[in-house]
Amino acid sequence: MNAPQAVPAFNPLDPAFIADPYPTYRMLRERNPIWPSPLGPYVLTRYRDIDAVTRDRRFVHDFEGRISGNGPRDMLMDQPVFQSLRRSMLVQDPPDHTRLRNLVVRAFTARRVEEMRPRIEALVHQLIDEVLPRGRIDVIADLSHKLPVIVICDMLGVPEEDRAQFLGSFRISGRALEPIPLSAHELEEANASTIATRTYFMSLFERREKEPGGDDLISALLAVRDENDGRLSQDELTSNINLLFAAGHETTANLIGNGLLALHRQPEQWEKLTRDPSLAANAVEELLRYDSSVQLTARKAAEDVELGDEKVLIKRGDGVICLLGAGNRDPARYDDPEKLDITRQNVRPLSFGGGIHHCLGAQLARLEGEITFRALAERLPKLTLEDIDKPQWRPTLTLRRLAALPARW
Repeated sequence: MNAPQAVPAFNPLDPAFIADPYPTYRMLRERNPIWPSPLGPYVLTRYRDIDAVTRDRRFVHDFEGRISGNGPRDMLMDQPVFQSLRRSMLVQDPPDHTRLRNLVVRAFTARRVEEMRPRIEALVHQLIDEVLPRGRIDVIADLSHKLPVIVICDMLGVPEEDRAQFLGSFRISGRALEPIPLSAHELEEANASTIATRTYFMSLFERREKEPGGDDLISALLAVRDENDGRLSQDELTSNINLLFAAGHETTANLIGNGLLALHRQPEQWEKLTRDPSLAANAVEELLRYDSSVQLTARKAAEDVELGDEKVLIKRGDGVICLLGAGNRDPARYDDPEKLDITRQNVRPLSFGGGIHHCLGAQLARLEGEITFRALAERLPKLTLEDIDKPQWRPTLTLRRLAALPARW
């Protein structure tokens, strides 16, 4: 095996990288697939290495280690947005992760998710009906943002009259999880959003306590909040509901936006879908692989681990960044990985992570994507995108997302 080559410097904040990170991923994978970056953590780009790390319990979360911003880390960790994230199952390890996840996992079983299909189908067609007379749509603002927010509101039992605060803006954001430091303004905005959401749900808890026994997820969580074994504290309850909103929104919104752009950049694939909308479910898997909603995840070695064919020693305490988007285009895993093919078989994208931290809402995001792409292919086969050559990407690394995606028919 050839020795790894030196990796030239590159700027992950460069707009050209944000617009298309995949040539850089390919360069990293070819030159040094387990790269000790100048910033400290190892960077992984091969499918098999990433798959192994995300499933290996010797690699744990290091939430405090990945937080960055303008100020000392201790000060940042005292900020409301990071306090909330710290209590969420997203960054916890067993036993707390197991305890928290077990409380909500029943709401996301394959059977429960499939039972939501008629409601999601009705929502998608309703959202299309609302824009149909205009002859144009911003796919992000008018569809991919609204759909998952309404679905999560349904699951949680948020009353119709309270939903405007979630539907009316893009407040729900995973920006705090980005390795790019938050500016003072962004931190202030994130804190305000966290506090406002927490205040709202505290008032909703009070209403549910006065009328217990509902069939929604909040009622179910409140039923176990005060059990003697301390299974769920009030802070954990609000933090994990915030997580459900953020994660449920981001994965689906990004899948729909990124996927529709990819389909129109390779128009023969959009035409294939419009001719046979039953391909939508398989198309979702390929679109997740081709341009992943989530581009990276991070871990820390809890003990010394040898990784990859090269037997690279990852020492206890070393950080590891898994570039999910790079692994999804690994030619050792997929033939012709740079090509989008919605009929590709045996697609197993890394986009939802793996092991005990596999995304809880993965099946829900898949279902929302499938229904949306099928409805668009059936009802708007002549849809065209206005900014196909220079789309508006948000300057984010972990969550790959468009700021807008205007279209017409």
